[in-house]
Amino acid sequence: MAADDLPGWALRLRIERRNRLWSQRELARELTGVAGEHPHLPSAESIVRRIKAYEAGRNQPDEPYRTLLCRVFGLSEAELFDSPDMPLPALTLPSLVPTPEMYERITKVIGEPQRVDLETIEWLERCLAEHRRAEDTLGSRPLMPVVRAQLATVTDLARGTSGPLGDRMVSMVAQYAQFLAWMCQDSRDLAAALAWYDRSHSWALEAGDAALAATTLNMRAHLAWSVGDPQRCVRLAEASRWHDGRTTLGVQGMATQMAARGHAQLGEGQAARSLLGEAENLIKSAAERPDDEPPWMYFYGEGWFLMQRGMAELELGDGRRAVPFLERGLSELPESYRRDRAWYGACLAHAHATAGEAEAAAEVALGIVPDAVAVNAYAVRDLRKVVKLLDRMRAPGARDLEDALPMSA
Repeated sequence: MAADDLPGWALRLRIERRNRLWSQRELARELTGVAGEHPHLPSAESIVRRIKAYEAGRNQPDEPYRTLLCRVFGLSEAELFDSPDMPLPALTLPSLVPTPEMYERITKVIGEPQRVDLETIEWLERCLAEHRRAEDTLGSRPLMPVVRAQLATVTDLARGTSGPLGDRMVSMVAQYAQFLAWMCQDSRDLAAALAWYDRSHSWALEAGDAALAATTLNMRAHLAWSVGDPQRCVRLAEASRWHDGRTTLGVQGMATQMAARGHAQLGEGQAARSLLGEAENLIKSAAERPDDEPPWMYFYGEGWFLMQRGMAELELGDGRRAVPFLERGLSELPESYRRDRAWYGACLAHAHATAGEAEAAAEVALGIVPDAVAVNAYAVRDLRKVVKLLDRMRAPGARDLEDALPMSA
């Protein structure tokens, strides 16, 4: 039976298995592994035959296989067997619901990757763009399973695509890997983040995408900065700049400001501020031609750069210089960017505390606690630093802030 003729539940079984890169025999082993209260399952060969029949739509699973399949895939029965047909895993975002024509097209290419065409690629790119923006509001946790599954799917499709479309598909795989790396980093799984950044960089080079290759180095520099390794941060940012001339002004500006933040973490104020001035010029020029920038740079603008300047000044220990940069940048940050508002709000509270402005620090910190707890573990970590600074000043807000934060792990 062709993929577009399959019942929805059969197609979902096939997609869920392929998204995990399992063969039918591997799925059979997974079913056996979770079958604790059903120890009398038939042989592995018999289970494989059942799976083939299910995926062919010849008969729907009954118990205990229905329950075991849901458990293996981590889905409810409604999601696996009763939900509306959807050829790719996605969050419930109205903008991502494909038209009937697009649904049919995507369903066909899932079963036959050689059918991938420009319209399919453009729809997949739009899915990625929407999920990036959803992550700004929801944080990483709800999106990671979806993006992992989508990465497996687009990787499979890329293997069946050649020529210019093949290059574009490989670039999309690299973008998915970079997005997944960022979410691992945001979730504080730094080993996984580093592994995915490396894979993203490799795929970007394979696709001939210099802007993406440079961006993955920038993000690795950010990871190094976040763990207090400024020398590595500077080296990676300078490595990103090897691509200058083949990347956009925005990507070059990002690399320059990352190098500046590394120097700031080293306490090298003159080098940091000189590079920040250079980065500012690049970013202002990029803002004049926003359509030249790659899609993953959607968040990057002059307001965002102001907050980077504020963070650099905070690293240099100058809270008074940091505060106006952070305040101006936050004033331009959309309300929907909950994760970033939590992080830069925590930085602003930290800057106020460093400047000795206890009342302002407590007010800002208490205002962003709900979003920090919900979507940004790094912001929570920085707010605990604010508590310590307020304690040293014997500020009354210290206890209120400490009580508002969850207990340390």
